[in-house]
Amino acid sequence: MRNLVVGIIGCGAIGGFIARSIDSGVVPRVEVRVVYDRNIDRCEALVSDLRCKPRIARSFDELLSEDLDLVIEAASQDAVRMYAIPILRSGKDLMIMSVGALVDEDLLSRIREEASRMGRRVYIPSGAVVGVDGIRAACIGGIRRVVLTTRKPPRSFIGDEYVEKMSIDPESVREPTLIFDGSARDACRLLPRSVNIASTIALAGIGADRTSVKIYIDPGVDRNIHELYVEGEFGEFRIETRNVQFPLNPKTSMIAALSALALLKSIVDPIKIG
Repeated sequence: MRNLVVGIIGCGAIGGFIARSIDSGVVPRVEVRVVYDRNIDRCEALVSDLRCKPRIARSFDELLSEDLDLVIEAASQDAVRMYAIPILRSGKDLMIMSVGALVDEDLLSRIREEASRMGRRVYIPSGAVVGVDGIRAACIGGIRRVVLTTRKPPRSFIGDEYVEKMSIDPESVREPTLIFDGSARDACRLLPRSVNIASTIALAGIGADRTSVKIYIDPGVDRNIHELYVEGEFGEFRIETRNVQFPLNPKTSMIAALSALALLKSIVDPIKIG
């Protein structure tokens, strides 16, 4: 079986972690051929750390010109909006890390249509919570209610535009403070760097408008805590994850980065689980 040849858009914390993990052999039969970031210095710093040196694309068009099986988006929701359709149109599969962009129904529809037209796949890692497989199964039988409750330490919200507009200084918060209570659609729009997982849950289940999200700044925790509650014809389940924060980006969880590697392994493994 030949290697899966990939390109990576975004050479920051998550993109760099994925590239280094592939380079070190954590994911077998996967090869990083090219990386792209609008900040070329990030690309150069990443490539200097790798044993197998991928090409640095100086533009998005250069990346598209490469013979790739899959492009991994690890940049931003804006990158999904700008690049997803051209990637699929060029005959490449796509993995989306910034899945919050997909609460935009028009964008999701266009991505789905283009992938279908080109015979390509769009992959979405399970992210920072467990139970996405359970939601997908439960949805077939019928789901009545989905609630995601997220608690993160204050440092996770430093520099967050939404929190700043609320005139909240995260580092001054002394007790659990509810900063958002609404739909997954609004959560992903207002806090695009903090709750991508809400979009994944919505896509797997009953949609962005019917999926409820509550977000707390909690100075009493030192991890990103997600509690997922699902109720439906199957019964109900409640799952809590207490995630170690990603070292270079406290807005996300270590398991979210690991879920991308797990998905890559699933793509190349002939045996599929879940």
